[in-house]
Amino acid sequence: MIIAAILGGIFFAAAGYAGAMIGLTLAERIDPLDDAPESGHPPVAALIAACAVIGAIVTTRDVMQMQFLLIAVICAALVAIWVADVKRGIVPDALTLGPLALLALIAVWQHQWAFFISVGAPFIPFALAAALSHGRGMGWGDVKLVALGGAVLGAEAAFLAFALACIAAVIVSFSRGKRTGPIAFAPYLAAAIGLAIPIGVIWSV
Repeated sequence: MIIAAILGGIFFAAAGYAGAMIGLTLAERIDPLDDAPESGHPPVAALIAACAVIGAIVTTRDVMQMQFLLIAVICAALVAIWVADVKRGIVPDALTLGPLALLALIAVWQHQWAFFISVGAPFIPFALAAALSHGRGMGWGDVKLVALGGAVLGAEAAFLAFALACIAAVIVSFSRGKRTGPIAFAPYLAAAIGLAIPIGVIWSV
């Protein structure tokens, strides 16, 4: 089991590294918006390490090979989203809609129609927030990430994870003295999804 955990950790670390490189590459091709948060330095090493931990946990659980690969893809996408948002304040559609489309195809193939409820339930309130704030308080990239999170976690777990993400974002912003102005919110959402994935795998076994 230890060897399997190590191999799973290495595989997921590689997925995290690939995600970081994708995020950096996309960020270099994006011109930051005028109202975007200040560009920062994403904690790439920590993100890769987090992916390795998730991989080690998932590998030691009784998950199907397809599920294992899907989680690795999601982890890579979350790292790429984190990096792109910190660098440019934008979440590219390819990083959210791509994995979401893949999960939707699998759901349709397996006749899992509750999948679309899981996507829509958290999507609607965040979409309303984005519409009412005209994309300033909540960006549409964040809304699409919320939809992806609903697809990955299910509606109930997604609501809890995103509530914690909102609380964490407020606490960190206040601690840094940033009570006004835009912040990169996608990293908080990505962290909540990433943290919830291994917890969900453990509880489901």
